[in-house]
Amino acid sequence: LSVPVVLTRMGLSERFWHHEYWLPPGATWEDMKESAGVRYPQPQDLLLCVPGALLLIVVRCVFERTVALPLGRRLGVSDKLRPKVQPNAMLEGFYVLLGRSPKAEDLISLAKQSDLPVRKVETWFRHRRAQDRPRLMKKFCEASWRFTFYLTSFLSGLALLYDKSWFWDHTKCWLRFPQQPLPPAMGWFYLLELSFYCSLVATLPFDVKRKDFKEQIIHHIATITLIFVSYCANLIRFGMIVMLVHDASDYILELAKMLHYMKWKWVCEAVFIVFAVVFIVSRLVVFPLITYYYFVTKFQFFLISCLLNAFLMILQLLHIFWSYLIIQMIFRVTLYGEKRKDARSDTEDSDRSEAEDLAKNK
Repeated sequence: LSVPVVLTRMGLSERFWHHEYWLPPGATWEDMKESAGVRYPQPQDLLLCVPGALLLIVVRCVFERTVALPLGRRLGVSDKLRPKVQPNAMLEGFYVLLGRSPKAEDLISLAKQSDLPVRKVETWFRHRRAQDRPRLMKKFCEASWRFTFYLTSFLSGLALLYDKSWFWDHTKCWLRFPQQPLPPAMGWFYLLELSFYCSLVATLPFDVKRKDFKEQIIHHIATITLIFVSYCANLIRFGMIVMLVHDASDYILELAKMLHYMKWKWVCEAVFIVFAVVFIVSRLVVFPLITYYYFVTKFQFFLISCLLNAFLMILQLLHIFWSYLIIQMIFRVTLYGEKRKDARSDTEDSDRSEAEDLAKNK
């Protein structure tokens, strides 16, 4: 019985990796056969992303404890004092099992059951939500880690590509494709990027949850898929350019967040404006030009290229969504004088309500 199962699995594997799906018409895997001194991407290389992601998580924990935390304290980042919650088993049970923000009728029912005024029950839930809100220092540490990685990734990618002729003339990305040997440094860069995004997915439940949480998940899944598929199909040159375009603005956003947590208002706003310009130009101008002009119009269509186009379109829709939020935020601040708030801020109650409650209790 085991022999047919093995044969079936081999058949599925062969069909999955059929060259007509992964390579343009006329090309086969034999065209990418390795020889002495010439190496091509191998799908099994990407299995290293699992230990790579685990290693990055460990490095991140060490970095946040030994670098980001002391740095934040030195730069004046401090957590606000939060009101303590009086233990109440009934209210705690509702909070954990039924919801963190009870409706008006639930508040009345809970007040009767616990023999407390409705106002106190409402205050208890607000304080309880405040306890679960991420601390300012936690936000600063997370932003510091992402800033360090994105900046390192951007500078490394730039160092790898600046002397490549196909980086400046994108039509050369497709010369002799798929017979384009893989430079070892680019292979490791690809693996590092894939490991990083896998680590982000693994830590999403523990990181600060933001308003665009669902969009983040979609973005990470699309990015991981694009990295995996482009590596297996030897679209390394195209993939390197796309990753560099994305990294160009990410580290600026994380720097703006760090400055915001440090309360360096004017510097933060200046950096945020720079981020907005770089993000909109790179994601709404450069990225579509690379993707839709050079990749769609200059490249032969086959199954994997269509899949890549679909996921690139998903990324482009996310870019438009985030650009809308950025522009909306800038207009609110400049025209209406509203307090600048991160468009991707966490979804819990604001620190202002906590401060008001503390003032009332004193």
